[in-house]
Amino acid sequence: MAYISNWVRYMAHKLEYSLTLSLKNHTKEKLNERELVGVVLKNLLYGRITYLHSGKGQEMAPTMGAHDNTLLVRKLPVVDTRYVFVGDAVVLKDPNETDKYLVRRLAALEGSEMVSSDDKEEPFVLEKDQCWVVAENQEIKSKEAYDSRTFGPVSMADIVGRAIYCLRTAVDHGPVSNSEFAMEEDSPVLAVELDVDELAKDHKA
Repeated sequence: MAYISNWVRYMAHKLEYSLTLSLKNHTKEKLNERELVGVVLKNLLYGRITYLHSGKGQEMAPTMGAHDNTLLVRKLPVVDTRYVFVGDAVVLKDPNETDKYLVRRLAALEGSEMVSSDDKEEPFVLEKDQCWVVAENQEIKSKEAYDSRTFGPVSMADIVGRAIYCLRTAVDHGPVSNSEFAMEEDSPVLAVELDVDELAKDHKA
């Protein structure tokens, strides 16, 4: 019964992702109705809603290891406050090198007041579609951390997915701790798409 429940919930997530992606393509490419249905079915039947991401994780310890890590990342149909939450480990474009990607914790969303521990810095409120991301490693000083404390707020549009599983080594791996709501939403995706052997193979490569 649990497997059936996970499969039904997974297919619902996959259908939502497929429809959203197809509608985006329809808007950009002006697909006709038949082409739109074809894209939806193709994504639904053959597509995945996760991908693998590799990278070093010193700034995200203990979630990630200091050396190479392989992450299973969930693609998000839309990046807004309906799909990402404070506490989530997100993959985002590097604000200074847009061909590279970072993994950071989502610490605050639009409308949040940000108050610095430095009295010389004025408080400010995150604007619409802005977010604040931080490194997880508590041993790194705030002024040395490569996160919003040094490069400032980032656009929600720069988030490309949520990390849901991390393989640090062949014997050290497990689900990524995210917000409670995100972990509930991601559990059927993990149940269906997680393949530890695939992660290990990519990790060795």
